[in-house]
Amino acid sequence: MVIERTDSEIIFRLPADMDTAGLQRIVNYLKYKETIRKSQGTEEQASQLADESKKRWWAENKKRFIK
Repeated sequence: MVIERTDSEIIFRLPADMDTAGLQRIVNYLKYKETIRKSQGTEEQASQLADESKKRWWAENKKRFIK
């Protein structure tokens, strides 16, 4: 593995035979970190957004679980 830093980015070079499932979890985490790095939201706002998302998901999927 090689990690290289330029003026504008960080580059990871990995062997082609790496486990893609594990790698995808790392990529998802890095996307999350990139998304929130300039966030000015509060913890309370994040919790409220999560609650709204869960309620909406449940309203859309409830019939799949309760017959």
